[in-house]
Amino acid sequence: MEINLHSPETEPPVERAHFITITINSFKGRRDVEVHLFRPDYDKAEMASYDWNKLLGDPIHPQVPADPEFSKRVLMEAFTADERDQVIDYIKEHYADRVSVLNSGPVDLPVPLGLPPLSELPEGKTIGFIRFDQIPHYSLPFKLRGMYDLAQHEPLVTGDEG
Repeated sequence: MEINLHSPETEPPVERAHFITITINSFKGRRDVEVHLFRPDYDKAEMASYDWNKLLGDPIHPQVPADPEFSKRVLMEAFTADERDQVIDYIKEHYADRVSVLNSGPVDLPVPLGLPPLSELPEGKTIGFIRFDQIPHYSLPFKLRGMYDLAQHEPLVTGDEG
């Protein structure tokens, strides 16, 4: 498993500023499925302690009203460096044979208004969630989820093979 840790160019204004993605070799009939990991729960006291005037940016679509609480949760779903390291150790221990790449880096700040948190994306035919914290061997002290979109990945088998 290849692990790529990208450091921020400057120190982020908050500790909770790391994203993690993994690439699963094969998943639900698709190859090389990218999964965005996130924390679905957050500490309301931690959220209240942040200076959101510095952490939230301009709206993605200026003509469309955006809920700043949703955009705040984008950052709250991210990881601290310690949490990131715990997730990496967990993935290495339990999924090293199924995950080809793990990427982690700094969250882009400021978070644009109107950007939805991953936990609010609707599950459907192609978009879904891996609920790691519901797997029997789960050992992290916080909930961990992974969001994937199968429509973004090639099928393992195509109809052209003969």
